[in-house]
Amino acid sequence: MAKLPVEKMRELSRRFEEIEARMSAGPAADVYVKLASEYSELQPVVKKIQEYEKALAEQADLQALLADKTTDRDMRDLAEAELPDLSERIEQLEKEMQILLLPKDAADEKSAILEIRAGTGGSEAALFAGDLFRMYERFASTKGWKVEVLSSSEGDAGGFKEIIATITGRGVFSKLKFESGVHRVQRVPDTEASGRIHTSAATVAVLPEAEEIDIEIRPEDIRIDTMRASGAGGQHVNTTDSAVRITHLPTGLIVTSSEKSQHQNRAKAMQVLRSRLYDIERQKVDSERSADRKSQVGSGDRSERIRTYNFPQGRVTDHRINLTLYKLDRMIEGEIDEMVDALIADYQAGQLAQLGEQRG
Repeated sequence: MAKLPVEKMRELSRRFEEIEARMSAGPAADVYVKLASEYSELQPVVKKIQEYEKALAEQADLQALLADKTTDRDMRDLAEAELPDLSERIEQLEKEMQILLLPKDAADEKSAILEIRAGTGGSEAALFAGDLFRMYERFASTKGWKVEVLSSSEGDAGGFKEIIATITGRGVFSKLKFESGVHRVQRVPDTEASGRIHTSAATVAVLPEAEEIDIEIRPEDIRIDTMRASGAGGQHVNTTDSAVRITHLPTGLIVTSSEKSQHQNRAKAMQVLRSRLYDIERQKVDSERSADRKSQVGSGDRSERIRTYNFPQGRVTDHRINLTLYKLDRMIEGEIDEMVDALIADYQAGQLAQLGEQRG
């Protein structure tokens, strides 16, 4: 196991104390909000550091008792009995702290934009895209996150050809960022009389929601067009020019939104455009940083087939970490914690290995 960075631990503890002192001094509201955010991020780490230091002090006391020749037999027996459990506890705390002290992704605490598009497979792919959206929607509700659809295009037989939504809450991106990629489904469509299994796919993209401070969009870099919006299936056609299409001229990215309010559409389209541009910047930095070593889970390659949902066998397989779970029915209902946690753990194990190599 890589050694714990003692100096960094001291630095974090000092910073935590400094924030506590500044918050209790009653700063201005905007300063307080920033301090409170940093405080809540540091609190679990510093609490673990304090637990670890307390355990080390206890271990040192027990070892001193055993080293002292004047210690009586009862005390010696007690110390010898307690030491193995304490050593095990220290080892466990070290593992937990290794993970807490890993370099943080700046976007982890952000909300996210979820984009799902039907791929190969026609109507069946659109139905599967709908299943995936509902799966993430149910998962979000268990976490207390808010889901808001920004735009959608329904499939001919149901589901979605494309759906884009915001998922708002703390740490949404950290939980869902490994869902980006091609999801494949194998099942017998309701319309298939012969019971033949069809394979279709949908692409998922999870982007950290960017704020204006994250990415600047210059007015001269965008073209905004308004169009006549039409309702689903041509019904309830909105006769005003309310739909908005924004083109980002330097990249050629196009974002549309077609709700009833033109003002809302512009705001929503800008929200998606900002997040896509922010994501492009992040991908660029990531590829430069890891040109020589591409993390299996964290590559973020949207064209990569990452998971297969096999309905006849009731199984879901994630191909990046070779994990198969025979609980497809529950996962489609939103119970994806086990898969999400396994992907995060695999990514963290890779980070720890890299840190070990660097420090070794």
